[in-house]
Amino acid sequence: MGKESFAALKRAPGGSLPTTATARSTRAFPARRQVGKTLNNVKITILCGLVTILVLRGTIGVGNLGPLEDDAASRKLAEETNRILAEIRSDGDPDDDPADLMSPNATHSYSLGPKITSWDEERKMWLERNPEFPSHVNGKARILLVTGSPPKPCDNPIGDHYLLKAIKNKIDYCRIHGTEIVYNLAHLDKELAGYWAKLPLIRKLMLAHPEVEWIWWMDSDAMFTDMLFEIPLSKYKDHNLVIHGYPDLLFEQKSWIALNTGSFLFRNCQWSLDLLDAWAPMGPKGPIREEAGKILTANLKGRPAFEADDQSALIYLFISQKQWMDKVFIENSYYLHGYWAGLVDKYEEMVEKYHPGLGDERWPFVTHFVGCKPCGSYGDYPVERCLSSMERAFNFADNQVLKLYGFSHRGLLSPKIRRIRNETTTPLEFVDKFDIRRSAHSNSDSKS
Repeated sequence: MGKESFAALKRAPGGSLPTTATARSTRAFPARRQVGKTLNNVKITILCGLVTILVLRGTIGVGNLGPLEDDAASRKLAEETNRILAEIRSDGDPDDDPADLMSPNATHSYSLGPKITSWDEERKMWLERNPEFPSHVNGKARILLVTGSPPKPCDNPIGDHYLLKAIKNKIDYCRIHGTEIVYNLAHLDKELAGYWAKLPLIRKLMLAHPEVEWIWWMDSDAMFTDMLFEIPLSKYKDHNLVIHGYPDLLFEQKSWIALNTGSFLFRNCQWSLDLLDAWAPMGPKGPIREEAGKILTANLKGRPAFEADDQSALIYLFISQKQWMDKVFIENSYYLHGYWAGLVDKYEEMVEKYHPGLGDERWPFVTHFVGCKPCGSYGDYPVERCLSSMERAFNFADNQVLKLYGFSHRGLLSPKIRRIRNETTTPLEFVDKFDIRRSAHSNSDSKS
């Protein structure tokens, strides 16, 4: 990158984050792309039919389905299978033209979309006009839990299995606590891929769901491990962002791990939209993100040299523009984010000494598998350790759900279950005794 581009990354007057010019086209997708996608769908349908025939041939026998195809035809089918799967796994369409990618805006500097300045007033009027969509239900603020994963299949096939377990875990928690949930598989902005994909998604959901009071982002590799604990929202009545972290690491040490953006809550308000706008400019992939990464590494203690990530950018923003902190609650009294390596081997001890509903180190609210990357082809820890630890976390949480039905996992590493009590002719007494939803609601009432 030349000096002109680097100069554009320097902080602008007023303390805003480094940004640069990125003019992008907003032309619509051409018809040929749709034709190409249709042909791919037809190919996949035909491929599935051929694979089915091969499977049936192997199952029923050669004599029942005619003579065998030669080996060359089988190899050709396998090659075509691999080619189509590779296309599905790729981020782009084979016919993608960079000039055809849709952009949220046509301005000369990157933004998440048109600048909105009166969201609080507009949202208030919308809620008054639509009483059937209240922002509070039964005295509780409406929360939307948001999570997601890349649109392509995992590089490691078992990763899809653990993504399924992780979303099952989140659905269970949301069902128990009356929380709505969105699982996203789409890249809403091609420039904000990877770590940054959550920003345009959160903004879209805020604007599309004015009835939601809080947007709660949680990474796909995080699991609830205290199914009873409920976030004490009344504690945050004067704040708009709730995030796990440590103030001393943020302001005294300027550490790149002072906060964790794997699980945090945004209030649906103008302040949050403004923060998203201030947060995003380091995110566009390519030279902007690479040069911004150099700035972050130079200013944040312990940060390795790599492209800008959303967590480091938010920490840098708060250090350089402290006015945001009036509405930020840095939470560490419970585990809104709990680092997995120090927790997963202690679950049996927790069961012996404590009980769900605590949310802290005694019974962690969230266990987050930072550095594991179960969906990717690499990670910071051995794959076997990560997968066995995720299995333990899932089963630890699942036991809290299965208890109502009279079952439990045979062990924290076993997907198999065992009966823990006999059937009865008076089942409602067990509902009254073991239904975790009842305990969750009582816990919520005591905190509100």
